[in-house]
Amino acid sequence: MKMEKFDEKMSKIIYDSGLDEIRTTLNQRESAILSPLAAFSSSCSRRREEEELVKGYRQSFSLDVDRILHSLAYTRYIDKTQVFYLIQNDHITHRMLHVQLVSKIARTIGRFLGLNEDLIEAIALGHDIGHTPFGHDGERILSELCVKNGIGHFLHNIQSVQFLERVERKGKGWNLCLQTLDGILSHDGEIHERKLSPQRNKTFDILDAEILQKKNDPEKNLIPMTLEGCVVRMADTISYVGRDIEDAIRLNLIKRSDIPKSCVRLLGDTNGTIVYHLVTDIIKNSFNQPFIMFSNEVSEQLYRLKSFNLELIYMNPKVKVHLNTIRELFEMLFDRFLNDIDTRNNESVIFTHFLENMSHKYIDRHSSQEIVRDFLAGMTDQYFIMNCPKHLRPKENNL
Repeated sequence: MKMEKFDEKMSKIIYDSGLDEIRTTLNQRESAILSPLAAFSSSCSRRREEEELVKGYRQSFSLDVDRILHSLAYTRYIDKTQVFYLIQNDHITHRMLHVQLVSKIARTIGRFLGLNEDLIEAIALGHDIGHTPFGHDGERILSELCVKNGIGHFLHNIQSVQFLERVERKGKGWNLCLQTLDGILSHDGEIHERKLSPQRNKTFDILDAEILQKKNDPEKNLIPMTLEGCVVRMADTISYVGRDIEDAIRLNLIKRSDIPKSCVRLLGDTNGTIVYHLVTDIIKNSFNQPFIMFSNEVSEQLYRLKSFNLELIYMNPKVKVHLNTIRELFEMLFDRFLNDIDTRNNESVIFTHFLENMSHKYIDRHSSQEIVRDFLAGMTDQYFIMNCPKHLRPKENNL
């Protein structure tokens, strides 16, 4: 459909019928301009049928983007650790910036591949909503506590779905599309893969089963059901691998000359060149294909770069100086809030800041341990520290 005819048709719809038919026309335009391999808005599947008033003129995945953006959990990204915590430096990446970078990189790839950018944006913005305070260290500590308390492993991708479907809106949750939730659940950016082919034709029953399987076996590899989900998963890695290097250089943890020479030759030695070469390689190898793929050479160097980051940045002792303290504080807060629930201490912040006005549906469906898990996982770094005794609060790390 040519743009002039589309604009003319859109104007006629608005004039003759109001806004209700715009969504149908936009869905028709998708069929004309997107790749046949894309996820179309008209194929969206939700757990519950939407009221017509809610449907409005926004397309399905665009509506998901709006709901995620307006979630309280999204707002809390602003003070959640990406890699480096308890460091006073305004130029270090936090979780909020990370998800925006993932969204932009993934939408760039999706645009060149003819995929649905609304779905890509929804998955990207929501994929880390379940992250704990203090990044992956906090995630591992909370997982140990959850296993100890008999509620299975804690993983931030599962928790992202938990927040969006069961915690937001005081336990009512958002009625998001299956394709959006599946992409969020399956993003696993830490797993290195050269090629991803979507596992299509999933259902909500399959989604729920995968959540249980992953909770019992954290090593289980879940594959997205859409190419859009595969793109976000690859973009997650692209967005952090070079950015973490820049942050580490800024903090004097490494020098640019430390980057492996083979990686530099193929990908460059700055975040900008690394992102550019990785994105370009994916587009070249995935165009008009039913998969998302790196070339073999680029995949090998990306793996080497991730290994370099793991050894010299993520496991660097200078980054871990507060790890034991953070562990002790997680244990203390978990036990305190669990006791507050069991003793009905209504003055506790878990009642006044979390459970107040919470729906009976949420309370009835969750054990005390699961409620504490949700409360702790949703905390920002600073809110977590505020709830600890002053004499136990860790000082900022002077790298």
